[in-house]
Amino acid sequence: MRNIGIAAHIDSGKTTVTERLLYYTGRIAQMHEVKGKDKVGATMDSMDLERERGITIQSAATHVTWKNHHINIIDTPGHVDFTVEVERSLRVLDGVVLVICANGGVQSQTLTVNRQINRYKVPCAVFINKIDRMAANPHKCLTQLRSKLRHNAAFVQIPIGLEGKSTGIVDVVMRKALYFEGNNGQNIVEKEIPEDLKEITEIKRTELIECVSNVDEELAELFILDQTPTVQQLKDAIRRATILRKFTPVLMGSALRNKGVQPLLDAIVEYLPNPAEVENFAFDGNTTKYVSVFHHPICNDIKSFKINKYLIPSGKNLVIALLVNVNCNCVGYQFSIMHPYKFGQLTYLRMYQGALYKGDNIFNVRTKKKSKASRVVRLHSNKLEDLEEAYAGDICALFGIDCASGDTFVSKVKHNISMEQMYVPDPVVSMSLKQDGRDDSGKMSKALNRFSKEDPTFTVTWDNEAEEMVVSGMGELHLEIYAQRMNNEYGLNVTLGKPKVAFRETITSRVEFDYTHKRQSGGAGQFGRLIGYIEPLPEERNTELEFLDKTVGTNVPRNYMSAIKKGFLEDCCDKGPLVGARVMGVRFVVEDGASHMVDSSDIAFRLAAQGAAAQAFEKSHKIISEPIMTVEVTAPAEFQSAVLSSINKRKGVINDQDVDSDYVTVTCDVPLNDMFGYASELRSVTEGKGEYAMEFCRYQPCREDVQEELVRQAHDA
Repeated sequence: MRNIGIAAHIDSGKTTVTERLLYYTGRIAQMHEVKGKDKVGATMDSMDLERERGITIQSAATHVTWKNHHINIIDTPGHVDFTVEVERSLRVLDGVVLVICANGGVQSQTLTVNRQINRYKVPCAVFINKIDRMAANPHKCLTQLRSKLRHNAAFVQIPIGLEGKSTGIVDVVMRKALYFEGNNGQNIVEKEIPEDLKEITEIKRTELIECVSNVDEELAELFILDQTPTVQQLKDAIRRATILRKFTPVLMGSALRNKGVQPLLDAIVEYLPNPAEVENFAFDGNTTKYVSVFHHPICNDIKSFKINKYLIPSGKNLVIALLVNVNCNCVGYQFSIMHPYKFGQLTYLRMYQGALYKGDNIFNVRTKKKSKASRVVRLHSNKLEDLEEAYAGDICALFGIDCASGDTFVSKVKHNISMEQMYVPDPVVSMSLKQDGRDDSGKMSKALNRFSKEDPTFTVTWDNEAEEMVVSGMGELHLEIYAQRMNNEYGLNVTLGKPKVAFRETITSRVEFDYTHKRQSGGAGQFGRLIGYIEPLPEERNTELEFLDKTVGTNVPRNYMSAIKKGFLEDCCDKGPLVGARVMGVRFVVEDGASHMVDSSDIAFRLAAQGAAAQAFEKSHKIISEPIMTVEVTAPAEFQSAVLSSINKRKGVINDQDVDSDYVTVTCDVPLNDMFGYASELRSVTEGKGEYAMEFCRYQPCREDVQEELVRQAHDA
């Protein structure tokens, strides 16, 4: 068995590669193009939006059989906005095929995917695609693999011609030329290596042996003794080094032209690990320690093992062996949730230990809730195939299981074992979401609940101050896709816009007030007089409000002070006089006043406080404060000037710059009002390689031009 993923930068040909894998293994009878020009579209792009836009939005799982090996394949998105799909897939996979465009080489999302591969320690093979394109250069790709991604990589294949002259590939290990004949390249013809490529083949074979022998002792011994390894010895050494993530085999071809895909299937079987060769970690809630989860029983000699940055000692009793045995405790990890069918929630499960049979009861370790596996299925894109059982190493799906992303399921409630969680990046873009018309049926809440449950990077919040719904995600395309899905799947017309910034109003100097509230309407009236002043609070307290009672004597009775305080702090500060923003950073001080024995009351003094505040605000010099964010931008050092320019354009103030090897980190303060759309601009100026994070820092007075524009907009409204 092999569990592998196909990952790459956008438009490198991942879905096309997967389509060919399905065709050559007999899984599908006919190949289709990604953008659906024939009105069918690629098998793995099952969503209408995917076929319409020609991009992968959700990870899609399938399974094939090649040379008696069962291979589970997950095709992942390449766009940075859907990076969580790659995260959740790599978390449960045993190997990955990193697809690189022969023309573009190592690109921005390739770097991101490589970081994810390293995070989950997944063995990797590289497939250089599109060798038939203009300016294709596999040698440049290999150089970038070594320099940018730090891979110990070498060719196991070389091309027979490039661009329009591409006719086949040379297998460096087997010393054979491979040609792909037939209408769909299904017939592989082995021939002698062309004379002009024999010398370069031997050079690349020697280079391959050197790279592998540097990390494999058995091959190194043969290399030192100047013995030529056999084909099988070389393949075994490549497999050992690849599984230990010390070597990366590099293959090539053109998926669109049906060249090099069958050898890629052979490499998946020959070089990538089966589930029994991969170590996985679990958290034992009964012993409150991490435990190592294996697929084989011989594991008592393990002294310690590294989990992320922590080295945690282990003992013999803490190690769990994953055995495919009916009596063994079943352990499964839920890595994805979808609602593509009318039957309800579809829960993707990776089995790590034991067996799961149809009708079994399983327990959610987090909630201790029991569920029944009434239907176990295997996925082929959006099609389901029923299973009677699933064993350790399998990837399957269940219906009717209530859970959240990252939950662990066991067969017995007493087994308190939790698998290691996947990394979920924080959302970077927020936009307001407004619905056109009323939603009487609750479709909006259903859609938002479903999407936020499926995608942990899609979050929904309600801004009480702005009275609008704010959605956050990994990019503007990410949010735009969800808005379009609400329209397509729920019939909701929604509009995305710039979220309202929480501006604040304040004053710059002390202003005195003397206000009398008097109202007579027959019977007991209303009377209250307040004398005092308002003044700005110190800068470090400009987000607070303060009320002080400095009265002496009984002119203003103490029992009215709570009503006066509410009149100042609650009634007057929710909407300021300038643009209707909340008032902050003001101290209200009452020094004297007057009351009436009959007409004075709580409501009279509360209204007096409102009038006194309005009188003082009218005489004061008012300004608008805006939130300032501390922004940390990380990008390759070559884009340092472009990053600084983008920050200066947004009126940012640079606080610090730190250059560490190939990357630069810039820390700056930027007004939140100027940060909208920065994610797209940063990706543009850094070729998609830049990232940023921001958090609230402080409020400070906004620029005069910004204040004038806000006042004008408030008056127009």
